[in-house]
Amino acid sequence: MENKDILNKMMEGDELSKWLGISILDYTKGHCKIQMTVRKEMVNGFQVAHGGITYSLADSCLAFSINGHGIKSMSIETSISHIKPVHVGDVLTAQANQISLSNKIGIHSVDVTNQDGVLVAQFKGTCYRSGKEW
Repeated sequence: MENKDILNKMMEGDELSKWLGISILDYTKGHCKIQMTVRKEMVNGFQVAHGGITYSLADSCLAFSINGHGIKSMSIETSISHIKPVHVGDVLTAQANQISLSNKIGIHSVDVTNQDGVLVAQFKGTCYRSGKEW
């Protein structure tokens, strides 16, 4: 299956990514760049985006990136550092880059920036590669 077909199939059933309003900017094997706009229903009691929003954006970016190799893969360990607050109306861009890839494990880093290019979060994910083709 081609990269774009994999991405389309993943997005077809990914209700969270659809709810986030994710758009795909760039997609190749081991790399993905996506974007979304923070909405009012995404903020917490401090009126900043809930940490789960930037986490979910980065996690989706990771999933698209690792699966671009054509092997069904899922995260087994992830972590995020929230660096700057995110507000309603901010346009967030997540960019995943492959750090390491073996038959069974892939490691990717994801930087999340706002519309001004300011780094707001850094995410790292380790994924299990099932060996099953898309």
